[in-house]
Amino acid sequence: MAPGIGLQQNLTLTQQLIMTPQLQQAIKLLQLSRIELANMIQQEMEENPALEESFTEIQQEKKSPEEDRSSTDNEEIIKEVTIEEKVREDIDWSSYINEYNSTGRVYAEVDHQEAVNYEAFTSNKETLKSHLQWQLLMHGPSLEEEKIGSMIIGNLDLDGYLCSSVEEIAEAGNFKPHDVEQLLKKMQDFDPPGVCARDLKESLLIQIKHLGIETPLLKKIISGYIKNLENKTYKKIAADLNISIDNVISAVKIIQCLEPKPGRKFATDEPQYIIPDIYVYREGDDFKIVMNDDGLPKLRINSLYRNAAAKGRELPKETKAYLNEKMQSASWLIKSIHQRQKTIYSVMESIIKFQKDFFLKGIAYLKPMILKDVAEDIKMHESTISRVTTNKYAYTPQGLFELKYFFNSSISRINGDSLASESVKDKIRILIENEDPKNPYSDKKLSELLERANISIARRTVTKYREMLHILPSTKRKQF
Repeated sequence: MAPGIGLQQNLTLTQQLIMTPQLQQAIKLLQLSRIELANMIQQEMEENPALEESFTEIQQEKKSPEEDRSSTDNEEIIKEVTIEEKVREDIDWSSYINEYNSTGRVYAEVDHQEAVNYEAFTSNKETLKSHLQWQLLMHGPSLEEEKIGSMIIGNLDLDGYLCSSVEEIAEAGNFKPHDVEQLLKKMQDFDPPGVCARDLKESLLIQIKHLGIETPLLKKIISGYIKNLENKTYKKIAADLNISIDNVISAVKIIQCLEPKPGRKFATDEPQYIIPDIYVYREGDDFKIVMNDDGLPKLRINSLYRNAAAKGRELPKETKAYLNEKMQSASWLIKSIHQRQKTIYSVMESIIKFQKDFFLKGIAYLKPMILKDVAEDIKMHESTISRVTTNKYAYTPQGLFELKYFFNSSISRINGDSLASESVKDKIRILIENEDPKNPYSDKKLSELLERANISIARRTVTKYREMLHILPSTKRKQF
C-alpha cells in the first residue's frame, strides 16, 4: 500500500427520504382514477379481513328504562306462535282429483298474479362474424366451402375488410386459390353491403352494384380517383374524364352516401361514461366544492378484530402479530384515502382561485397556469399536483373537464398580455365553424385573423392546434 493512503471509518449525519410501504401506497392512491380506486378498495376488502364497509344504521327511538322493562315482560308472557295450515280457496279440486285418478299427469292451468318481466332478459349484440357465419350456413355450403368461409370471416377486421390475401388463406388451409376466390365473390354479396372487400375501392364498387347505381361514371371515379376524392381535387377528375365539374360533384354526393366502414354497425365497443370526482356549484359570485363519494365504500376496522387486539394478553404471539399487521394495514388505507380526498379538494380550491373568471364567464377567460402555481399555493410538490390532476374530472358550470385541462401554456398578445392556449384553440375552432365552406381559411389566413384579434401566433402553431382539434386542412374542408 502506498504511504499516506489508509482506510478510515467516519460517522456522518444525513437526511434521506425513505419510501416506506405506507408512503408508496399513499402516492399510488393519488394517481388512481375513480374506477381504479373502487377496484383497489374492493380487492383490499377481500384480502384484509380487518377491513369492512361501514353501513349507515337506522337509529331506533330511544326508550325509557320503564318501557324497556315492560316490553321485556311482555315478551316473556307472549304465547308460542303455532303454525296453522290453511287450505287455499283457489285450488281447482276437479283438476286435482282428475290428475291423481288418471294414468297420465294432468297439469292445471294456474293464473299467476305476477307476470314474467321480459325486460329483464337481454340478448347479446350480434357480431359481424356471427352475422356472416349465419349467412354462409344459409347458403348450404359444402364442408370445404364452410371451412374456407370460416377462414375468410376469421381474417376480417372490425371494419369488415379482408386482412389476408386469397393466396395466404389458400396456403393456410391447403385450399385451391380459385376456390377461395370464388367463395369470396359470393360472400361479398352478403349483408352488410361492401363487406369482405380487400380495400376501400373494392368495397365502394360492391356497394354501388348492390344498390343498383353502377353507372360507368361512378365506376371510373371510384376505380381511378380515390386519392383525388380524398383531396377534393375535383377539377383534376373533370379534366381527365372530359366532363363538367357539376357531373363530378353529383357523382361525389352519391359516393359520400356510401359506407366506408361496412362493419361499423356491428361494433361491440360500449361507450365509456365519465363519472366526475368533483362537483363545482356556483353560489352567487362564489363556488362550492362537493366531493363525489358515490360508489366508493366507506371503510372501517372490523370491531371483532379491534376487540380481539384489545385483549391481546389472551392471544398467542403469532395471532397477535397477524391482528396487528392487518389492523395497521387497514388503518393506513383509510388514512390514505382520506388524505387523497383532502388533497384533491385543496387542488380544486386552488384552481378555482386562479381560474375564477373561467368558471364565471367561460373558456375565453381561461388563464395560463402551470403546476408550480398550484404547488406553491397549497404548499405541495409539483409531482404531487401532477398525480392528483391525472384522470380526475370536475363537473363545473362550464361543463365537464379533466383537472389537467386547467394547466396550459401561454400565448402572447401583441400588447404584452398572455392568453391560455386552450382559449386560442377555441378561437380557432370558432373561426373555422363560421368560415365560408366554399372558401375555407388556410392556416396562414387563420394566423392573420388571430393577429388582428391581438393574438401573436405562428402559422405552424395554428396547424398544430388545428390538428389537436381533429379539424381537416382547408383543402379537405372545401365544399362545392
